[in-house]
Amino acid sequence: MRPTEPLPLNHSWPLFDLHAHLAPLTSDRRLLRDEHALADMGIGQWHCDLAGDRLNWTSGVYDLFGLDRNMRVPRPLAVSLYVPDSREAMEQLRAYAIRYRRGFTLDVDVRPLGSGGRTMRLVAAPILQNDQVVALHGMKRLLPRGAGISPRQEPALLPPP
Repeated sequence: MRPTEPLPLNHSWPLFDLHAHLAPLTSDRRLLRDEHALADMGIGQWHCDLAGDRLNWTSGVYDLFGLDRNMRVPRPLAVSLYVPDSREAMEQLRAYAIRYRRGFTLDVDVRPLGSGGRTMRLVAAPILQNDQVVALHGMKRLLPRGAGISPRQEPALLPPP
């Protein structure tokens, strides 16, 4: 997990800020619809249906995790590819996002199948249906080389909004 002080990227945010956090995708609507162009830039979009933890990824996310683009990926496999401290922070923020209907941004370290470690930025936001969170969605973006795997940093405890 990336160093977090003063917590610039390990945080929760209200849903009305979603477009600001997805700016790399929303600045060019044509790019948003071209998953292969996004994958070439190290960006992928994802969706997780909470009813069964079913994942739906674009090509860029498969590439970030080093998985075959045609593979059906169970969430436990995807989660296992996160470095333990990043996994812990991601799961805490995921639970917080679901409980309090908030988005989050987090830089995480992953160990893709067949390659060394890499760092990506995870942006997540809940999808509401009848005032209930039914899914999470967002983007994952490869961060530049040289970020490397960082030593453990304690994730921030998030107070209720």
